[in-house]
Amino acid sequence: MKLSEFKFDLPHSLVAMYPHEQRDGARMMVVNRKTKKIEHKMFKDIVDYFGENDTLVVNDTKVFPARLYGSKEKTGAKIEVFLLRELNREMRLWDVLVDPARKIRVGNKLYFGDSDLVAEVIDNTTSRGRTIRFLFDGSHEEMMKAIHELGETPLPIDVIKRKVTDQDRERYQTIFADKEGAVAAPTAGMHFTRNVQRRMEINGVNFCPVTLHIGIGTFRQVDVEDLTKHKTDSENFFIPAKTCDIVNSSIDKEGKICAIGTTVLKALESSVSASNHLKPIDNGWTDKFIFPPYEFKITNALLTNFHLPESILIMMACAFGGYELIMNAYNEAIKEKYKFFTYGDVMLIL
Repeated sequence: MKLSEFKFDLPHSLVAMYPHEQRDGARMMVVNRKTKKIEHKMFKDIVDYFGENDTLVVNDTKVFPARLYGSKEKTGAKIEVFLLRELNREMRLWDVLVDPARKIRVGNKLYFGDSDLVAEVIDNTTSRGRTIRFLFDGSHEEMMKAIHELGETPLPIDVIKRKVTDQDRERYQTIFADKEGAVAAPTAGMHFTRNVQRRMEINGVNFCPVTLHIGIGTFRQVDVEDLTKHKTDSENFFIPAKTCDIVNSSIDKEGKICAIGTTVLKALESSVSASNHLKPIDNGWTDKFIFPPYEFKITNALLTNFHLPESILIMMACAFGGYELIMNAYNEAIKEKYKFFTYGDVMLIL
């Protein structure tokens, strides 16, 4: 397929700037792939769609405050350092993006507020990419504590054009968040509350985690018309054996396997056995890029937010739900004024 086939006009007024007042207060569009029927519900109604032998797989990655603001040595020029991932814990090496990139050269020292946190630029990786080494005398835990105190919740501020608030630190995170390492939240999971989870578990629904540490590539613009030529960034993921046992039991009992978000979808489809069952993965990496047409081996239901035009996320939703059906659903979502993107409403594809 071509990039231009995923282009549509999205009024900026439909991009959610803030989270819903209540986590489970979103609207939910339900799209049935077999009947082509579209229903308009509330997220809380998700309890009506799953029962005995069904499994919901969540991403338990935890977002860390990856956006740091500091200054360059000597000139004092203000700079932004966006932490992408830790490269070497012992040497305190990190892969980062810097802005403005033209001012940040190898050998520069970067200072962050009045803290003891200082970094030295040791390599150029891409036009905005750098490798930095943190110069810090304390332990790794003390250094991460300093990053948490100084860092800002990494909202995609090029789309959500506002200042980050204290509320974002809690709400740009799911209730399942456990293993730190993501620079973007698995947004579909942000709608769940413990009450909704308990109600579903009472109905016999299983919940189990995978971990996929979401990188900045989730939001990276696709710049080729021929999608077969697009390369996505690799992301670190883990699938516990216990999760495999639960998912595979549901598969054998012909239950629903619902991926809570495209990140879970990507992780599940990156670890399939010859018998179309789920395999455990310890410290794996995936650069799987899913777009139509694609035959899914594990997942038969998907919960996902409404995504931006030409994003890899709408391509994944279309691959799962069928291009025409999902694009028609998006047209209806715009007409019905659903909210899009990170803090927006949600779609359940069955």
